[in-house]
Amino acid sequence: MTSVRRDRADPVPGAGDTRVRYRRILRFAAWHLAVTWWFELLLPRVGLGRIADRTRAKRMRSFAQHFHALAVDLGGLMIKVGQFLSSRLDVLPPEITRELEGLQDEVPPVPFPAIRALAEAELGAPLDQVFASVEETPIAAASLGQAHRAQLLHTDAADTGLDNVIVKVQRPGIHAIVDVDLAALRKVGGWLSHVRLVSDRADVPALVEEFAQTSLEEIDYLHEAANAERFAADFADDDRMTVPDVAWERTSRRVLTLEDVTAIKITDSEALLAAGIDPAQVATVFASVMFDQLFTNGFFHADPHPGNIFVTPVTDSSAERPWKLTFIDFGMMGEVPPTTRNGLRKLLIAAASRDGKGLVSAISDVGVLVPSAETAELERAMTHLFARFGGMGFAELREVDPREFRDFAAEFGDLVRSLPFQLPENFLLIIRAMSLTSGVCSSLNARFNLWDSVEPYAGQLLRDERGNIVQDVAQQALDAAGVALRLPKRLDGLVTRIEDGSLAVTNPRLERQIARLNRTAKRSASALIFGALLIAGSVVRADDTVLGTVLMIASGVPLLHGLWVGRRRP
Repeated sequence: MTSVRRDRADPVPGAGDTRVRYRRILRFAAWHLAVTWWFELLLPRVGLGRIADRTRAKRMRSFAQHFHALAVDLGGLMIKVGQFLSSRLDVLPPEITRELEGLQDEVPPVPFPAIRALAEAELGAPLDQVFASVEETPIAAASLGQAHRAQLLHTDAADTGLDNVIVKVQRPGIHAIVDVDLAALRKVGGWLSHVRLVSDRADVPALVEEFAQTSLEEIDYLHEAANAERFAADFADDDRMTVPDVAWERTSRRVLTLEDVTAIKITDSEALLAAGIDPAQVATVFASVMFDQLFTNGFFHADPHPGNIFVTPVTDSSAERPWKLTFIDFGMMGEVPPTTRNGLRKLLIAAASRDGKGLVSAISDVGVLVPSAETAELERAMTHLFARFGGMGFAELREVDPREFRDFAAEFGDLVRSLPFQLPENFLLIIRAMSLTSGVCSSLNARFNLWDSVEPYAGQLLRDERGNIVQDVAQQALDAAGVALRLPKRLDGLVTRIEDGSLAVTNPRLERQIARLNRTAKRSASALIFGALLIAGSVVRADDTVLGTVLMIASGVPLLHGLWVGRRRP
């Protein structure tokens, strides 16, 4: 949920509106995909990559501005897509994230008469017979619904133990809007699946389906209410946080009534300090709570932006700290399967111990790197990265000489781009949760160092897993025995291959560099012939129109050859 900016009607879309909406989304996507193809794929292949480099920041900013305008105008899932893009500080340039970061604050509210009509239809009675009072001005508006403060009737308050509540009501017609937006996103996902540069990294249609499932669950408030109770059960004995209670008697698929737990917004540092609460300590506790959700419980809040988390002061003098974190809005939740969770735990431990080889192994276990990938060079790159930048916080990284980052990118950039990375289906929400967590912690403490939270948590994971050390040692002994039994046969085979001259030794990195140089040479020759024929044709055409035209047309042959060579991979 987000703060209210202005008032505007939100009519239920008709069939004509949905067709127009669908076409607008596809036109926007098609145009920007074409622009990206032209600058990022075509121009570099004909030796004009510098033009793409010079204009990249401007193009990224233009894309973000146009998408911002489209999302505000259309609302619906386009707002959700923009919010997701704004949280991807790890992979998207600041020209995009900065432009979209305020998108959630520009959602217009629905006029109260439309909200009243929908709520009364869902609850089966006039609002004044269901609630003692309801504030007509919403306290927050989001792309899928909006929230109003209310009071329960005296009898309901006595039964539930609640008095002040928040009534969350869906936007009228949101189901039709979601259906249209998902249809458009599926079409765009299908386009991207045919772009090898994208399809090698992610199964975009599968990611769209994951986003679709999350979005459809988010507009089912009964599902959100169940999520809230499950989340509360996971942290029932944890004094670091709390969750609002659900008033089930006043809840349906499109109306959700929850305990009013409004308190200090987590990123309001001035209010925290005024209440005697240290923002830096809040950042540390928040990070540890998110780690528990992802690496221990496996059921996590996937939308932990500042509007969904409060810091609630407590008066209990016996409490370890005089405040708690309060989470709200459980429509977007994620689950981490046990196998993925084990891989994430290994990844966390390897990162904390600066273990490049262990990190690469964990990345493979999680599914981000395909099993057939050659990892020796990646392990070297990760070891180098840890040796230079490991343990640095965001503020420290900003102070590093940019030339060091460029040197690292120059040495390992081709390697990383050539590896078969992929984005597993269940990673969309994990990445979003961690991106938002990092952003919230950094806003609370400019010098927040994620390593300070990772290292003690990883140490605890290691201590928790020591109970399995006997099984691990036994498994390692069996593996070693198996290797020992197979070793004589493998050595005999190796000697045989050496004797008959069939032993081949490969260096993947050297082979990639040679192949790249070979392609560059062929592309340069093609570009030279193309330019010569084109210029010759334009000069000759002044005196001999036929010959000049033939030469200019013939220049297309080496141009196509250069494009084909640039497209081919070793």
